Amino acid sequence: MKYRPSRRTRRFGIGAAAVTVLAGMNGPALYRFSSAQYHDYKINQPEYKAENGHWDVVNVPKEYRINTIHAALLHTGKVLLVAGSGNNAKNFDAKSFRTVLWDPEKNTYRNIPTPQDLFCSGHSQLPDGKLLVAGGTQRYEKLKGDVEKAGGLMFVHNEDPDKPKTLPAGTRFTGKENGKTFESKDPVLVPRAKKKTNAKTGKVTVTASTARVYVEARRKGEKYQTGTEDNYRISGLKGKDRRNFYGIAQKLSFDKKDFQGIKQAYEFDPESERYITVDPMNEARWYPTLTTLQDGRVLSVSGLDEIGQVVPGKNEIYNPKTKKWKYLPKKRFFPTYPSLFLTEKGRIFYTGSNAGYGPDDKGRTPGIWDLKSNKFQVVPGISDPKLLETSMSVMLPPAQDQRFMVLGGGGVGESPRSTAGTRIVDLKDDQPRFKDGPDLYEKVRYPSSVILPDDTVLTTNGSGDYRGRSDTNVLKAELYDPKTNRTRAVADPLVGRNYHSGALLLPDGRVMSFGSDSLFQDKANTKPGEFQQQIDLYTPPYLYRDSRPKLAAEGGPKTVKLGATATYKTAHASAIEKMRLIRPSSFTHVTNVEQRSIALDFKRTKDGITVRLPKDSSLVPPGYYMLNAVDDEGTPSKAVWVKVPAASTGGAGTSS
Repeated sequence: MKYRPSRRTRRFGIGAAAVTVLAGMNGPALYRFSSAQYHDYKINQPEYKAENGHWDVVNVPKEYRINTIHAALLHTGKVLLVAGSGNNAKNFDAKSFRTVLWDPEKNTYRNIPTPQDLFCSGHSQLPDGKLLVAGGTQRYEKLKGDVEKAGGLMFVHNEDPDKPKTLPAGTRFTGKENGKTFESKDPVLVPRAKKKTNAKTGKVTVTASTARVYVEARRKGEKYQTGTEDNYRISGLKGKDRRNFYGIAQKLSFDKKDFQGIKQAYEFDPESERYITVDPMNEARWYPTLTTLQDGRVLSVSGLDEIGQVVPGKNEIYNPKTKKWKYLPKKRFFPTYPSLFLTEKGRIFYTGSNAGYGPDDKGRTPGIWDLKSNKFQVVPGISDPKLLETSMSVMLPPAQDQRFMVLGGGGVGESPRSTAGTRIVDLKDDQPRFKDGPDLYEKVRYPSSVILPDDTVLTTNGSGDYRGRSDTNVLKAELYDPKTNRTRAVADPLVGRNYHSGALLLPDGRVMSFGSDSLFQDKANTKPGEFQQQIDLYTPPYLYRDSRPKLAAEGGPKTVKLGATATYKTAHASAIEKMRLIRPSSFTHVTNVEQRSIALDFKRTKDGITVRLPKDSSLVPPGYYMLNAVDDEGTPSKAVWVKVPAASTGGAGTSS
């Protein structure tokens, strides 16, 4: 019988031949070509994949390719990909707002009608499985030199204690001294004035109310700008309103105009696959952070408001039962997209990570925030405190340990500075203090970190400079083991990813990677960048092993209350070493405060596993979770979806 080499032997032979040919080549171009061939051969070897994992490109049909800036995993297993206007002013002007729903298992897509520009919104998982999406873009940034019409902030006053008034968009304000006219770009509600009567003297004092609105000159040209403060008459008013309502503005000029936010909020329903309008926020927000609380309500913090200023510490909470928002009674200021995690006793931990706007000396210190008292306990010791912007923060697995890691980061604004440092803090210490962890693969801003079911953390990509400037994208990835406090390199990503990129865990144990919005494509910074629309899938090493545990969804409970037990069938019960409950991610702008992996107590039965959920709702906030069984080799099962209701509606008890 004629010997026929195996496929693996033949591939090895091809690789060996490539090395032989490579060694005999002198031309640099030929060397690079053969080197690339050999690299492609090497990363596709079974042994390499089992050690380092593998990246694949998702085949996305052209009509569904968008500038994915936000991504959230839904309990249907589908991923909501949100671009809004996609950081493209032309799309904004055309009101072309995009959302695509992707099914990773079937690789099918559906365009979702998008009601507003949800670009740079915040999002969070709700107890019933819907996704709350709040805020977005009202107006695009204009740099000095690109501003064509003088404009700025108009303070509108009302001295009538009996009457509020809404002034529509397009309301004209004419200066009493300068005679120049400006138009409001949005409607504005001016509340009634405050009236106070002195109990002793009976004297009545009226204090005018104030509202703000962005205004622009009606025509282009420098002659329409102003240089000093002036009072402004409001057109269209009659009678007493002409005296009671007026505007005051400082300089209205051609200075840079920041992005402006919206108040609108929506729930995305995974069942009907559509956005549902809910009550708007009290504050307009662009770049806000949304954090689910232990009772299922959602905290909304920071963002740029309707006139492009950072919301001055006015934080609010959404109640999914009433669909309404309510201010917190006391203020606390944070820069935009702050990383705020729910921790023990319902307190909020601010890691110091943030993604942009705000002064460099305010609201950037890490600490533990008690929402009830508004007290803020500073957590000291973080290294590179001036390099926390665009850093990534992760609640290390398992969540019971209450340990957090801050990875990479850069200087405020467009700073070229970045760091490879990681910082770790244990909130269970009597006096929590950050300590340095192992360095990342390189100095990076915008790294993406994903918690895996085997309790490791995958970190990938980033760039050395602001938005990948000077061709500084980093094509590296690593796995961090919290138990050993060590990292190891794994397969390199296929494309660079920096600003407007992210990654999240899928139910089958793979990781999706999306987005990137480089300023330039070359070292000289002369060739404008293009948004990276490619989506990649990383298959971790644990999926290249011989066997994998299976957890049966059929017959198991769909809803499990806090403190309750639930049994699931598996043929691999004796090999199971861990059970993990993982909250689905919602990722944007280096911010993913949703992801957490909770260790479950469990018992092996004859043909299955019985798990018990913790009783603490601050550890397991209500909502849908992925339940994974992990065997003695660290290989996870495909996830089974489990709904955990709010404690107030179920509490501890038996599963249902």
